[in-house]
Amino acid sequence: MSATAPSAGDGAPQLSVLRDVNLELTVELGRTTRPLKDVLHLAPGEVVVLDRPAGAPADLYVNGALFARGQIVEAVETGEYAIRVTEVVAPAAPNASSPPA
Repeated sequence: MSATAPSAGDGAPQLSVLRDVNLELTVELGRTTRPLKDVLHLAPGEVVVLDRPAGAPADLYVNGALFARGQIVEAVETGEYAIRVTEVVAPAAPNASSPPA
C-alpha cells in the first residue's frame, strides 16, 4: 500500500484530492506596538495608529505565510469587508515572513 498522493501519470500529484482542505486566510492592515498601560486604557472611540498609511495595500496570509497583497473593499453582495488581490507574493525562504500577530 502506498502512502503517496495519487499522480496524474506524469509523476505530478493530483491536486484534486486537496481541493476541499480548509486554509486559514488572514488579512493584516498594519501593526503597532504599545505599552501595556496604553492598551489597558483603550476605550470605545479610541484611534490606534498603525504602521502603514491609509490606502496602503493590506497583506493576505495563508496559514501564517505571506501570500498576496491587495486593497480593502466592500463586498457588494454582503456589505462585508473583502480584499481585492493586486499582487501575489513570491514564496519566501523559510522563516522569512512574519505571521500575523
